Amino acid sequence: MTGKILLCGEAWGKDEAERGLPFVGASGKLLNSLLSQVGISRSECFVTNVFNFQPERNDIKTLCGPKAEGIPGYPAINKGGYIHAKYTSELARLQQEILRESPTLIIAFGATATWALLKQSGIRSIRGAPLRATVAERTFKVFPTYHPAAVLREWKLRPILLADLTKARRESEFPEVRRPRREVWIEPSFDDLLTFEKEHILPATHLSIDIETIGDQITCIGFATSVSRTLVVPFFDPAKAGRSYWPTVELETAVWNWVLRICQLDKIIVGQNFLYDINFLWNKYGIPVPHASEDTMLLHHALQPEMEKGLGFQGSIYTDEPAWKAMKRKKHNETVKRED
Repeated sequence: MTGKILLCGEAWGKDEAERGLPFVGASGKLLNSLLSQVGISRSECFVTNVFNFQPERNDIKTLCGPKAEGIPGYPAINKGGYIHAKYTSELARLQQEILRESPTLIIAFGATATWALLKQSGIRSIRGAPLRATVAERTFKVFPTYHPAAVLREWKLRPILLADLTKARRESEFPEVRRPRREVWIEPSFDDLLTFEKEHILPATHLSIDIETIGDQITCIGFATSVSRTLVVPFFDPAKAGRSYWPTVELETAVWNWVLRICQLDKIIVGQNFLYDINFLWNKYGIPVPHASEDTMLLHHALQPEMEKGLGFQGSIYTDEPAWKAMKRKKHNETVKRED
């Protein structure tokens, strides 16, 4: 059972301008087909656009100007382009529609709708997970994804949009943003490693291993025993003298011996792009992973050969996590600005 869904696109095209209705042209026909496939009834949705008119040459750039002429509080919608302040009334109208309809979920199709609702740009990096938007001090759940018009230009995006709409239908059943609960052990002591091994690794049938590297060194290794529980074993710490997380050579050696033992356990061992990790562990550290069984990147490619294969993209398809790599870049940029 779906809740109330609001579908928000960019602007009218030629067909929309002639009829005064959103999503009635070629992209609308594609949208109708995709919605039907995932079990969303368009007739039960409220359908609108950020701009209820046809931009010149169907190009949003024609609505842009320099930052000084842009709508206050909104970022650039594209490189160096800020939506002109004279279009503020269009955003006000969209906000009034949202408040009137009070949807359980807003599906933002494309970069323009994402910009208007979330004040963010870069649809490729944040699509596929629900986010929170504030409209007149009320919070609404927004699900950004590709615009059907983008699919018509780049057909390989179709399965991604279909997967996103499948997830969006599920998200429409409740108004709040729900994130998976994770238990992540960080900054462990050696005793923590032994405790995690005894309580979680040894009873588990599966074990996921993931390494992070700089140059020819491993900076940390993650061991997950389920989708919700992970241990991170650090080795590199730039804040400490010698840049080693472990205070003594003897203790770090004991940790590496622990890692060697864990990597050889007779379990179903899985990883992402695991051939890289296995080769790195063996060639650089002499640590074998004899029971390596599955590679999630290769499994994903077998299931969805037409899709991207990076871990961030897979997270957007198979989990309800936000785009953590985009969040990391945003935090880094904010830190740089503060330091400047």
